[in-house]
Amino acid sequence: MKKDTHPDYHMIKVQMTNGTTFETRSTWGKEGDTLQLDIDPSSHPAWTGGNQRLLDQGGQVARFNKRFGGLSLKKG
Repeated sequence: MKKDTHPDYHMIKVQMTNGTTFETRSTWGKEGDTLQLDIDPSSHPAWTGGNQRLLDQGGQVARFNKRFGGLSLKKG
């Protein structure tokens, strides 16, 4: 195996958006650096369920149904 082909793997701190921190091993930064997250599982709608809503802006859903509503996957 070749020497010096892999990056330095060391301990860093990760700071979540709510201020909590944890330690993990990473190739990011230097030993002891703190990585501050802008988005994390405690705040992102993909993990929290968020405020999802379906809006029919300008009849987009109606136009889609008009164009493709008659299609079926049945073999006839």
